[in-house]
Amino acid sequence: MSNGRIINIISNKNYESRKTARLLSVKLADKGLIPSEAYDKDAELNICIGGDGAFLRAIHRNAFPQIPFVGINTGHLGFFQEISPKEIDSFIDRYLKGDYKTENIFLVDAKVCTKSKCFYLTGINEIVIKGVKSKIVHLEVYIDNNHLERFSGDGLIVSTPAGSTGYNFSAGGSIVYPSLPSLQITPLAPISSSAYRSLPNSAIIPGGSIIMIKPEYRYENSILVVNDGMEFKYEGIVSIDLTLSPNSIYKLNFSKDMYWNNLKSKFL
Repeated sequence: MSNGRIINIISNKNYESRKTARLLSVKLADKGLIPSEAYDKDAELNICIGGDGAFLRAIHRNAFPQIPFVGINTGHLGFFQEISPKEIDSFIDRYLKGDYKTENIFLVDAKVCTKSKCFYLTGINEIVIKGVKSKIVHLEVYIDNNHLERFSGDGLIVSTPAGSTGYNFSAGGSIVYPSLPSLQITPLAPISSSAYRSLPNSAIIPGGSIIMIKPEYRYENSILVVNDGMEFKYEGIVSIDLTLSPNSIYKLNFSKDMYWNNLKSKFL
């Protein structure tokens, strides 16, 4: 085990990201830090270079590590990626001085039970229940075993506070501040009829509650579960339980105003 201060550099493969990774590696080494492009479990920090997609992939590929993350944005939106390549020197100096706060990012857990077994997923932004090949789905939705609705439509998004500014926001959901322990259910093209009564807007659910979704019997093989953009198909789904995960990931924050500034610059 090294006694040095190891920093993981996780970059996507586009040209700007690779160029930034090389520059970052040199600057970290100049400050006496040890840059590692191979993921080192003894590192004290993960620096992810790219856009939000690169950030999400880095967390999933490395099994939701407890090592904190910070992002350098070379993508388009970069809501997770708060540092620009031009700010690398300032970022390193502030990091070495401890001039930052570490904030936790809530995750969503899903237990997908079929007739034969249960499968477990964890999402950073959202877990979506929708129809295979864009078919309409019919779902019974419960909150803590209380029946909420008989949903009919394209599907349901269950998002975390961090994910509320992603797919959820595009679908008309609310923006939720990242430190609020909650989940949000947002309908995708809901249909209301005499048979199905679907909420037209999102609902914010307390973090300690269990969201249970049951497909109608004839639709149990027509359900697609999408975890942060990754699709999973299970045969014979009986129920899907979604909860705020007891685990978190961690991200460095260099400004108390960063969230609101980011929100304005990205969306307004």
